Amino acid sequence: MAFRMGGEDESEDSPIAEINVTPFVDVMLVLLIIFMVAAPMMQAGVPVDLPRSAAPRASSPQPPVLLTVTRDGLIHLDQDRIEEAALADRLVALRQANENVTVHVRGDRNVAYGEVLRIMGRVAAAGISRVALISEPDAGGRR
Repeated sequence: MAFRMGGEDESEDSPIAEINVTPFVDVMLVLLIIFMVAAPMMQAGVPVDLPRSAAPRASSPQPPVLLTVTRDGLIHLDQDRIEEAALADRLVALRQANENVTVHVRGDRNVAYGEVLRIMGRVAAAGISRVALISEPDAGGRR
């Protein structure tokens, strides 16, 4: 709300200049609610049903490359769908770009163990030695 200080050059009919911040606050509150609702729905990577494990979380100084094997046997390198024939070349290029690259393998629990091991063998054949399997934390021994 604005008010007038009595002055000689101000007339009673002059407009009061003020900034109305109410619409700005309304828009910001709506955006806050939208982000609060949408944030839990955002997923990183390709959705897979990971197995559970009681192992502690691994940490690395730089973000790892995610290699995902889906229930259908499809392979994704981060978000990109990739054919298995082209996987070795992409992994070698990643290793050449960064010698200390870390690859996290996410295999759906319904994929055969041998399939995930075969993909891990491709990672090792590309010369990448820092490989980890990703699982969901075990919630009290449920399987």
